[in-house]
Amino acid sequence: MKSLYRTAALALPLAIGLLGGAVAPAHATTASPTPLSCQGKTIDTKAPIHYRTEALIKAPLSKIWRLQTDVERWPSWQEPVLSSERLDHGPLRKNSRFHWTTPAPATATTPATTLSITSTVHQIQRGKCLRWSGPAAGEGLGIDNGIHVWNFTEVKGGVLVRTEENWSGAQVEADVPTATKFLGWGLEAWLKDLKATAESHC
Repeated sequence: MKSLYRTAALALPLAIGLLGGAVAPAHATTASPTPLSCQGKTIDTKAPIHYRTEALIKAPLSKIWRLQTDVERWPSWQEPVLSSERLDHGPLRKNSRFHWTTPAPATATTPATTLSITSTVHQIQRGKCLRWSGPAAGEGLGIDNGIHVWNFTEVKGGVLVRTEENWSGAQVEADVPTATKFLGWGLEAWLKDLKATAESHC
């Protein structure tokens, strides 16, 4: 059961999504005063499916940033990421693109599948923030677009990592509570893995 939830958990953070029950994850935010941004750009605030969470990571900012931006190494510390490859070379930068895959378990309305995601970086400020977007497609499941923003702030005791994402598309918008739940699970799992990996051997 635990492995199923972990699979579902990262099955969609974008990037991207699913469908399931109706109870939102424990840290779901109902209303945030101001959306997270990177160089003035936010998620799609009009999208009905969105989720925001944060974690204090007790590790150097340089290590956290390296883990998050070395996208080809995501499978080494995120179990739900099956593969990840850069579609360009050099440091992650504006207009960088990467392709990655993640399993999505069956739900009441969609079959088990593997989502194929192509993400494009739109804004990036080293050590401060990231913003990317992209669609996800699998057999019987698709997300037209997801926008994902990450903020990194050095604070007493570590780095406050905040993330916010939205999904859009008729398929996921047909069941907003369920899609929101899966998005939340994914982002919580991503942060948990990032925290565990960054804090190891610090």
